[in-house]
Amino acid sequence: MADLNLKTHLAAFKNPLYLESGRILEPFEIAYETYGELNEAKDNAIVICHALSGSHHAAGFYEGEKRPGWWDALIGGGKAVDTDKFFVICANTIGSCFGSTGPTSAAYPKLEPYRLKFPVITIKDMVKAQRLLLDSLGITRLHAVIGGSMGGMQALHYAIDYPSLAKRVIALATTSATSAWAIAFNKIAIESIVSDPEFQGGDYDISAVKSRGLRGAAIGRMAAHISFLSPESMREKFGRDYAPTDGLFDLFGKFQIERYLDYNGGNFPKWFDPLAFIYIAKAINIYDLSRGYDTLENALARARSHIYLFGFERDLLFLPAEMEAIDLAMKSVGKGDLSNYCLVKSDYGHDAFLTEVDKFSDRIAEILGAEI
Repeated sequence: MADLNLKTHLAAFKNPLYLESGRILEPFEIAYETYGELNEAKDNAIVICHALSGSHHAAGFYEGEKRPGWWDALIGGGKAVDTDKFFVICANTIGSCFGSTGPTSAAYPKLEPYRLKFPVITIKDMVKAQRLLLDSLGITRLHAVIGGSMGGMQALHYAIDYPSLAKRVIALATTSATSAWAIAFNKIAIESIVSDPEFQGGDYDISAVKSRGLRGAAIGRMAAHISFLSPESMREKFGRDYAPTDGLFDLFGKFQIERYLDYNGGNFPKWFDPLAFIYIAKAINIYDLSRGYDTLENALARARSHIYLFGFERDLLFLPAEMEAIDLAMKSVGKGDLSNYCLVKSDYGHDAFLTEVDKFSDRIAEILGAEI
């Protein structure tokens, strides 16, 4: 079994990126990781697309790191996305805060960060930037594109924006257009951030927030974590267990679920920039695969990739029915032979695509190994 061959890169682009809004991003950078080796024909590449708070670090360990990349269970030698066979690329999306150009990046030619002057970006823009990265690597054909949640939105855009690029598009726990339910959770998070006095209209001290956090961002993340789980998984993980060090009749004594939310919410702004969160949440909110087309069916009629859709049974953020609707739309435009829908049995909730990889990894390995 070959080494994962994890390599981290930073690609700089001097040419302008024309955004869906009509704005221009120039210059811009994309941080990305690669695993495995690109073959001589340059046709064994797989693109991995990350979710809202994800990054380009999808697999393997950095030196001194205790936890591996966020999809390490799926990517690696002998795993479903086998780096002994495939050259895997995961790029940090534009607008994020892990090396790619985003709101805390310096606004050329000035040295000051963009902050709220950064343009609104869309999922389509993220994929357009990634396509430029692939062009720079000389990759004109992909074995597959794979992504979950916001990553799944990107994967679907690959299918309709660049229909000849990927042989396979695998989208998990996502949708064709963000629902009012999902937008509502993002609204709470965004309002919590901007209403925090320490946010200072976006002019907060970036290093200070990384050090001590931002209460508004912490509260917003708590709301998000509720949407990532399900009532069943919360009951199994926490039940009604009370913190053993807190008195039941202490006014601010906590249940274990409250401690979980405090911990994850409090840490979030220390590693994920609040402005980046606002911009990416906006991109998710306005995501609509059919924008620019009369209907979703008209958009999907462009698809030439084999599209594999994975819904998760207890996903309350992007309902399985939303995934199935994409499959039905593909069938309605005569693309049924290119579409496959699979319902994954899980009580975990939305984050099952990250935490219960064993429930679908064999199927992904089968898809990647099949002749097309």
